[in-house]
Amino acid sequence: MLDPAYAPAAKDLAVGQEILLFTWLHQADRTCQAVHPRRDLSRPLTGVFSTRSPDRPNPIGLHQVRVTGIAGNVVSLDALEALNQTPVIDIKPLADRGGKD
Repeated sequence: MLDPAYAPAAKDLAVGQEILLFTWLHQADRTCQAVHPRRDLSRPLTGVFSTRSPDRPNPIGLHQVRVTGIAGNVVSLDALEALNQTPVIDIKPLADRGGKD
């Protein structure tokens, strides 16, 4: 759900559109610099910049998703890897939609 104050900024989103959704991974451990990928202890420790771990010094999430529905200020997405209530910090179209800047 988008804050109603930002509804005008989302007015041109369309069902079926692919977007890049930027999130703030608010529960991330910002001191973490190495992890066992996918929390699998049999895998070697790997620097977080080489993994998809949410734990990282600057926990910005980047998600390529498709808009599946729009109802008021609720935008439904597919394949989003984020917890409920994860703050959204920006939305950008994946491809140009007719020359809009």
